[in-house]
Amino acid sequence: MPKESELCPADSPTALFGFELRRHRKARGWSQIRLSKAVSYSVGTISMIETARRSPTEEFARHCDEALEAEGALMRLWPMVSHASAPPWFRPWLDVEATAEAIRSWEPLVVPGLLQTEDYARAVLSGEVGVTSEQIEEHVIARMERQSILRRPKPPLLWVVIDEAVLHRPIGSPEIMSAQLTRLLEAGRTPRTTIQILPFTAYSTTGLAGGFAIAQAHGVFDTAYVESAGVMSRVTERPEDVSVLTYRYEGIRSEALPQRESLEVIKETLQRWTS
Repeated sequence: MPKESELCPADSPTALFGFELRRHRKARGWSQIRLSKAVSYSVGTISMIETARRSPTEEFARHCDEALEAEGALMRLWPMVSHASAPPWFRPWLDVEATAEAIRSWEPLVVPGLLQTEDYARAVLSGEVGVTSEQIEEHVIARMERQSILRRPKPPLLWVVIDEAVLHRPIGSPEIMSAQLTRLLEAGRTPRTTIQILPFTAYSTTGLAGGFAIAQAHGVFDTAYVESAGVMSRVTERPEDVSVLTYRYEGIRSEALPQRESLEVIKETLQRWTS
């Protein structure tokens, strides 16, 4: 474990959180063992977060804030920490997504991040060249935390169109694929999420350039996130860009199967991964 003096809070939001967590813990006169018992997290986890070797989850931040009576100090740092592991160009989208009232998404290659299981996300993220296991886990935590918007009392309306190839593309293992398709079925049966499959038989080429999402919120311009080859991805609210993507989305959706038929296709494909 690095010496405490080696942790500089200015290094990153994760380092600042670790510094503040340790400061509040010591101000209360608690050891890491005492805090571990209070928040039901292991001493190892607390140690790694205090030394910025792991990013905290929102739940961890909330439990520590309450246990240490930090009066919201740790939770106020959470928005910075949750964005820290994301690429700079993607961080504006996290803010947009978190406040969106409606999201339209098209995905030709993988299951959308908002609907990914933890194991599926880990398998997808593991494919990045040169990525470390620590970076993978940070990204997985961040992706799972993004999904908290779907667990709100009133989540955003989510319309997702997924290419049929996504259901057949092996990611991780048959077990991971089975769990992922089960997750899609569960999501598609919730009242504010609509999942449609673009079938092979559509012969559609409209969305082959890449995935994208369009977010709507009252009183602000619609914003789009456009996927491309990693560094080329971008977030835009330029009306002309969003307009083009909206027309493209409607073109793709017009070729997709209705929700009921789409869920049947997912269910049939699930049998392939479980047999």
